[in-house]
Amino acid sequence: MSTLRSPLSTSSSRDPSAIEKQALDHLWIQSQGVDWDELADGEGLKVFARGHGTTLVDLHGREYLDGLAGLFVVAVGHGRAEIAAAMADQARDVAYVAASRFSTPAVAQLAETLAELAPGDLDRTHFCSGGSEAVETAVKIARQAQTMRGFPKRYKVIARRGSYHGSTHGAMGLTSTSSEAYFGPFMSGTSFVPSPNRYRNDLELDGDAGDIMCAKLIEQEILTQGPETVAAVIGEPISGSNGVHVPSPVYWQMIREICDRHGVFLIFDEVVTGFGRTGTLFGAEQFGVVPDMMTIAKGLSSGYAPIGGVIVRSTVFEDFKRPGGSLSHLLTFGGHPVAAAAANKNLEILLEEELTAESAAKGEYLLSLLDGLRAHPTVGDVRGLGLLCGVELVKDRATKASWGGPRSPFVKALQRAMERRGLLTRAWDVLFLSPPLVVTRDELERTVTIIDESLSDAEREFASDIG
Repeated sequence: MSTLRSPLSTSSSRDPSAIEKQALDHLWIQSQGVDWDELADGEGLKVFARGHGTTLVDLHGREYLDGLAGLFVVAVGHGRAEIAAAMADQARDVAYVAASRFSTPAVAQLAETLAELAPGDLDRTHFCSGGSEAVETAVKIARQAQTMRGFPKRYKVIARRGSYHGSTHGAMGLTSTSSEAYFGPFMSGTSFVPSPNRYRNDLELDGDAGDIMCAKLIEQEILTQGPETVAAVIGEPISGSNGVHVPSPVYWQMIREICDRHGVFLIFDEVVTGFGRTGTLFGAEQFGVVPDMMTIAKGLSSGYAPIGGVIVRSTVFEDFKRPGGSLSHLLTFGGHPVAAAAANKNLEILLEEELTAESAAKGEYLLSLLDGLRAHPTVGDVRGLGLLCGVELVKDRATKASWGGPRSPFVKALQRAMERRGLLTRAWDVLFLSPPLVVTRDELERTVTIIDESLSDAEREFASDIG
């Protein structure tokens, strides 16, 4: 029979190697795209003890630039003591009330702040714990709202190829990936259309013409499915999962008109693009469009606490105010007061330090630096907006042949080379860069220097495979 003991009494609290062994022995690392043997071998698994600004420090004292803001999350930087203090104060006052009928001042304040910040008449927020839950919530709102408006057959959702909307089962059904091999069948009623891609355009149309055709294909899909069966269209204003392709404003403006014409809700997934990431507070502002619903998470609290939500237009919420019209949906940790306190302080910092404007200016500088990487034979394209940028990795620039994703030997070698030099980011078919908005110009220069040197290392190793 085992005896329980305080974890503080174990040697692992003092010995970095013992803590790493603890993690490998008992923790199921959420290693999407990374095989277990890579984590268990050598320095594959990193356990971080602290962070400050754009830097993470592991148990051995080694410092790394956080080139991905965790996972497109940490807007205001690591180590913000004022956010920790706000969370502690809230936990001391009241840490939890049931979201079914009650709330707290921190949550009420956050809802009001979001109503003031969000575009147009997006002014009512349903809170949850993260992005996947936010997407599931938005789909349920869309389906129930359509039914209450007298359209019970409007249950279908149109998403885009290459999209990513989360890892819960309903959200996976909107995510254009290969996970169906393990988890299918997914939610019925989902169909996919092409997404803007100016580097590899499936439609063989350049620039705005390709974007416009992608918008027209959404209307074609609505008509094919039957407008009386379609509840919503969902998309990220700029899709990180689809390679950080920035569409023309006319693309989203046309989709807004198409949705209005057919009585279909437009859902913007702003889990990644929200809270300054693209150089405006929300990605929607880059395109002059107000969606019917907007999912948010990640940058809402900069990762200091799990929180997300769906902001809806006042016209969407009206139907839910009627007798018997409450949303058939409840999340235990929706509107958690400690998470709301973290989000309130995070947004206060974001606004007071004008980090959205910083993102716009630093994003332009980062793109100018990344443009110099085009000299590498394995760099096919560089693109982005604000501090959301991507570098397309190719075997052959003439044919645009990709390396085949994160498990390809070239990409693994590149990833290892960057980490050895002290840069954390994600390299798949695209190398993603999304640092905290507090990143300095010197840190951006160091980031690109590391990528430059690491690309050279990988290119020498795989020279015979490069076209």
